[in-house]
Amino acid sequence: MRASLLLWSLAAFGLGGCGAPQQAIAKDGTQRAFAPMRDGKPIVEGISYGPFREGQAPGGPQPSAAQILEDLKILTPRWGMIRVYSSRGATETILKVIKDNAIPIKVMVGAWIAPKKPAANAAEVAGAIKLANAYPDIVIAVSVGNESQVDWSAHRSSMEKLIEHIKTVRKAIKQPVTTADDYNFWNKPRSKAVAAEVDFLLLHAYAMWNGKSLDEAVKWTADTVAAIHKHHPSLPIVMGETGWATKLNPKGNERKHIKAPAGEAEQARFHREFTAWALKAKQPHFYFEAFDEPWKGSDNPDEVEKHWGLYS
Repeated sequence: MRASLLLWSLAAFGLGGCGAPQQAIAKDGTQRAFAPMRDGKPIVEGISYGPFREGQAPGGPQPSAAQILEDLKILTPRWGMIRVYSSRGATETILKVIKDNAIPIKVMVGAWIAPKKPAANAAEVAGAIKLANAYPDIVIAVSVGNESQVDWSAHRSSMEKLIEHIKTVRKAIKQPVTTADDYNFWNKPRSKAVAAEVDFLLLHAYAMWNGKSLDEAVKWTADTVAAIHKHHPSLPIVMGETGWATKLNPKGNERKHIKAPAGEAEQARFHREFTAWALKAKQPHFYFEAFDEPWKGSDNPDEVEKHWGLYS
C-alpha cells in the first residue's frame, strides 16, 4: 500500500488547478498550445509519476495494472495531469488503466533519449508516437528527451539527434511536442536551436539542488521562470520538475550542492508555498514527484534521489 508522507491536507487546494495556461502563437502559425482541460477548466497542477515500487525498476519487474490503478486513485482527486518519462515499460499499462476505468487524468508521455543507444532511442520515439495516436484523448503532449542537453547530465546526448527525434515525433502526432531540460540549459544561447523545434519549454528548476534555503526557494523558482521566459519570449513555459526531498545521505555527493535540510515538514512547506505561487501565477507545472522511487541511485537507503515523493 502507498502511504502519504505529508503532514497536511492536499485537498485544501482543490482539484486540478485553475486559471489559464500560458499560450503563444508562432510566427508561422504552426505552434500547438499546451492547454489541457478538466471539467471545463484549464489544468495548472500536474505531478511526475514513476510507478515503480520496491523491487521494481525500468527494465526490470514492472508494476501491475492493479498497482497502477491504486496509484491513480490516490493522485486523481488532487492532480489533473501526470508526467511519465518513457514510452515503453509500464506507460501503455498506465494509459490503458486510465481509459478502461474512465479516470479523469491526462498524461504527458516521455521518450527517453540516451547517448550511444540509437536502437533504444528509436524504440522510444516509435512508442511515443504509437501511444499519442492510440490515446488522443488522454495524451496531452510528448516530451522527447529528459535533461539530455545540460552540461552536467549523466546522459547528455547529441543536440542534432535530439532535434531529429523531436521533428520525427512532431510530424507523426497532433499533440504539442517538447523536450525537458534544466534551466541551466534553457538559459544558454545554444538552447535556441532546440527551442525553435518545440511547442513549449519544459523547464526543470530545483531551489534545493541550487543551494537555496526554504526561505529563498519559491522566490528563486519564480525568478528563474521569469529569466527563462525573457530568454525565450515567444514560447510558453511549463515547469517539468521542481520539488523538495525528504531525506539526504549525510556523506553523499548531494551535500556539495544541497545546503538546506531535507524532511517531511520541509517538503510540505515547499509544496504549499510553491503551489500557492503557481496557482496565483497560473503557471502550469508537474511537481516532482508523486511517489518515492527506491530503485534510483546507489544502495544507500538515504540517497536523495530515492526521496522526492509526496508519498512513500
